[in-house]
Amino acid sequence: MTYQVRFRRIYDSRAQDDGLRVLVDRIWPRGIRKEEAHVEEWLREVAPSTELRKWFGHDPDRFAEFRRRYLIELRAPECKQALQHLRDAAGENHVTLLTASRDLEHSQAAVLAGVLNERRGKQSG
Repeated sequence: MTYQVRFRRIYDSRAQDDGLRVLVDRIWPRGIRKEEAHVEEWLREVAPSTELRKWFGHDPDRFAEFRRRYLIELRAPECKQALQHLRDAAGENHVTLLTASRDLEHSQAAVLAGVLNERRGKQSG
């Protein structure tokens, strides 16, 4: 079976096929209690740095540059280890990356899912 890495807003209801739900934000989302979030893991290590997050400001016009800078940040040792953990998890189950970002397509969760799915495609193809 081929497992997928997907991304959703943490505020959305849990889907039956979410698999492992991993929060990939550096700070806990406002207005949601941990018990209600149904998050199995919180990997702050793969979230963008505070500086990058503030610079980006969720501005879609800055997304290409945000993605470029974020991919560089993901090369740091602590990020590599967390990414490998996500790759390993995705080899055994569906993984849903969660974020509080309103614009999912222009979020770190979208970038991470792309990275993880791309690598998995190269390994299996």
